[in-house]
Amino acid sequence: MIIPDRPFVSDIMLNSAAKFDIPLVYTSTAREMGIDRTANVIDEAEAIKLLNAQEYPKVYTNSENSIGWVAKNLKDTKLPELIDNFKNKVRFRELLKPMFPHFYFLEIPFEELNNTDPATLKYPFIIKPATGFFSMGVHRVEDPSQWNNTVAKIEAELKEVAGLYPDEVMNSEAFIIEECIDGEEYAVDVYYDESGEPVVLNIHKHIFSSADDVSDRVYISSKDVILDNLEPFTHFMAEIGKLSGARNITVHAELRRDGEIIAPIEINPMRFGGWCTTADATILSYGFSPYEYFHKGLKPDWEQVFNGKEDKLYGMIVLDNSTGMRGADIESFNYESLLSKFKNPLEMRMIDHKRFPLFGFLFTETDKDDIAELHGILHSDLREFIIPAKEKQGAL
Repeated sequence: MIIPDRPFVSDIMLNSAAKFDIPLVYTSTAREMGIDRTANVIDEAEAIKLLNAQEYPKVYTNSENSIGWVAKNLKDTKLPELIDNFKNKVRFRELLKPMFPHFYFLEIPFEELNNTDPATLKYPFIIKPATGFFSMGVHRVEDPSQWNNTVAKIEAELKEVAGLYPDEVMNSEAFIIEECIDGEEYAVDVYYDESGEPVVLNIHKHIFSSADDVSDRVYISSKDVILDNLEPFTHFMAEIGKLSGARNITVHAELRRDGEIIAPIEINPMRFGGWCTTADATILSYGFSPYEYFHKGLKPDWEQVFNGKEDKLYGMIVLDNSTGMRGADIESFNYESLLSKFKNPLEMRMIDHKRFPLFGFLFTETDKDDIAELHGILHSDLREFIIPAKEKQGAL
């Protein structure tokens, strides 16, 4: 089953549910979002009864907003425990101690950040909410001199996104400090089958504009990116699965790889990429549906998947608001101008920037030797594409 939830349900996901006969749980939120009652839906009460009859029910959600629904309604299953093993970053680090016994991490309540003596911390480190989403509240701190300024930035950022997500998705009550993980970063969509074996469905390499960049701007996928990492990532996720007890669950893993060394940044449960991103990117890029593959327990035939796509590079671009202006102070975003920068845009997904701190998501295809257009958007602050509100036009 799929639990559709806010903030965004894509037509691609809904079409997959209809095409592959995957029931949608018809919650009150599904009704409020306008999902058609005549679609392939299952009444909420019936879904709860059917799912609670299974120890490891096969449930997917497009949004971590549904975590609260699962915790409330599926108490007879293993799902709430599995979700907490991954979603709570402190518990996750505790769980992985057998694999990483010397990994440095520390939990600090939000109200204690200003009272923390920076001289007592081990540098450099990453600080982020113990329960978080996207890169909100995430910062790299190199030395004690940066501590006070970082805390001030965190306070300002949390104020900006207050109320956008439920506590199960974004909770600022506690933060985790953890040592920096070296290597290149990857986003990996995986499901664990009924016996706990991981199946990798796509791999995106996360590229950055600089060593200090912690944004989510550009991800790339290709035959080389996937095949170079498929075997080691599958083995690594199998070890994670053994420690967590994962079965019949999807996860979106953020990993770093430095040669033969692989380490997890975080693993997000019960979904692939948020906002229907990486799963839809797989459909747009490679032509198979991760929603179907999880539902039916299928594995990609990578030789067939890459046929005719050997020299292609697929980009996923997160148009986060990096303009330095509040969304409320921006009149509009010029999507046509943005699209003119790309040779083969596959889909432009527009988001209300006045409600959320981003303008949208762009999916692209290009030749793997022609990555200049992706580097261009990677280094852009997006100011060239915005029209400020009339009273703010002097700000640019």
